[in-house]
Amino acid sequence: MNHGLLNAALDAAGRGWHVFPLRPGIKRPALHGAQSCPRTGPCTGGHRKWEQRATTDPDRIRATWSHGPFNVGIATGPSRLLVVDLDVPKDKGSSDAPGGAATFAALCERAGHAVPATYRVRTASGGEHLYFTAPDGVRLTNTAGTIGPLVDTRAWGGYVVAAGSLTPTGPYEALCAPEAAPLPPWLHSVLQPAPRASQGPSRPVTMQSRMYADVALADETRNVAAAQHGAREATLFRAARALGRFVAWGDLPRHRVEQALQEAGEAAGLTVAECRSTLRSALDWSITHNQTRRGNAA
Repeated sequence: MNHGLLNAALDAAGRGWHVFPLRPGIKRPALHGAQSCPRTGPCTGGHRKWEQRATTDPDRIRATWSHGPFNVGIATGPSRLLVVDLDVPKDKGSSDAPGGAATFAALCERAGHAVPATYRVRTASGGEHLYFTAPDGVRLTNTAGTIGPLVDTRAWGGYVVAAGSLTPTGPYEALCAPEAAPLPPWLHSVLQPAPRASQGPSRPVTMQSRMYADVALADETRNVAAAQHGAREATLFRAARALGRFVAWGDLPRHRVEQALQEAGEAAGLTVAECRSTLRSALDWSITHNQTRRGNAA
């Protein structure tokens, strides 16, 4: 038994975080898959995945880690965690490529906030994990690039490698702050999914979708102009992400969306540069990820 890894698992469980074993030296779960499930023990009633089997029970943890030097996985969903994963550029030789930490810091600055002080873990690759407690009654899911390049999040359906775990490229190490801070409201707003278009009566799709796009543009512009201090940047970001799909589908010209949201952002008190930077990144992301019109949504 590696007592350091066992202690890492017990420490995480003591914080109320649900843990499960990862294969020694790597990040993959050490539990069996659905096809090899013996349908015994925890799986007597049917196969249980790692998220379902993660536990805070010290006795179960000691029994599991007595069988090998397993790394420690934390199931973020059951643990009521939202972890921001700040990655490093894959090409470390490129000095001008911003990492996830720089991208996230710039987003915080544009939103008018400092980078939140919370429990952090340095990853084996040199990145960072920022731990936040998720709001009650909210079921956030994983994201990849929604906030920005090299900035992902882990919530329900995801897991992170706990501090104390060991890999050939280095350990996972706790950096600062003993506790995970609550998820900041402005960041929660950015992570909320863009609203889906409602299904209307049967009409020619171009007419229906353009009518809906016009209404959405008016609504989002009004929301941005009325945004309060502390939420202005996040509101503008969400509005641009929501409207970017209509640009991708040809329902709205990009210049019209940019002009309307730029004016609304400035009316709310943001600077010209802040609006342009936020609009560019949010629209670029939304247009890239909405090339195909989903279902019958208008």
